[in-house]
Amino acid sequence: MIDDPPLLTIRPGFARPSAATVARFAGVPTGNLADALGGRGAMRPAIKPVVGAAERFAGVAVTCFCGPADNLAVMGALSIVTAGDVIVAAADGFIDAAICGDVVAGIAKNRGVVAFVTDGAVRDRDGLDQVGLPVFAAAVTPDSCAKSGPGLVGLPIVCGGIAVASGDIVVGDRDGVVVIPAARIEAVLDSLARVQAAESAILAKVAAGLAEPPAIAALAARNLIRTVE
Repeated sequence: MIDDPPLLTIRPGFARPSAATVARFAGVPTGNLADALGGRGAMRPAIKPVVGAAERFAGVAVTCFCGPADNLAVMGALSIVTAGDVIVAAADGFIDAAICGDVVAGIAKNRGVVAFVTDGAVRDRDGLDQVGLPVFAAAVTPDSCAKSGPGLVGLPIVCGGIAVASGDIVVGDRDGVVVIPAARIEAVLDSLARVQAAESAILAKVAAGLAEPPAIAALAARNLIRTVE
């Protein structure tokens, strides 16, 4: 048996990376970032943009844990966000009730939030188009939720299978959402430079007519391919 928790627990004090650091991730394809993270770091594939005109963002995570069919924690997150933040709302993957709609998205945008991300559901797609805030979710449903709690804000969560802490950098595009842990930002930037250089080099070869996968050519050069009939 456990004690009843408070309806809302908020941790507003956490370190944020500088705007200049976040800007270095702006416009970087999530595929490049996942490669720089060793082929990992992306939330589950179901989490995709639901607003056609707003599909790319980079910002600082402000986390909240809502639990199923409740968005009190989202309200708490809205109370502490600053310009450049991304609200990352964990809903335990529950997609039968929306935890964000055009009103929440509009308030978030008014406070300078650059995106809303959840492993749950959202609604009001037409209204979200009007707001223009990048909204990434696992589903869209008209059903609404409660504001009963309990909820957590600013504490570590798991959203879309990925651990997220407030102060991490979150990047999204049409491919999905990648989380860069605060402790790995500089290491990821170092790796990213190598990833992008290698990507540019291979794309240039493809544009010039490359017709054989380099991995196959490398195996053939080492006599590691056997052909059978």
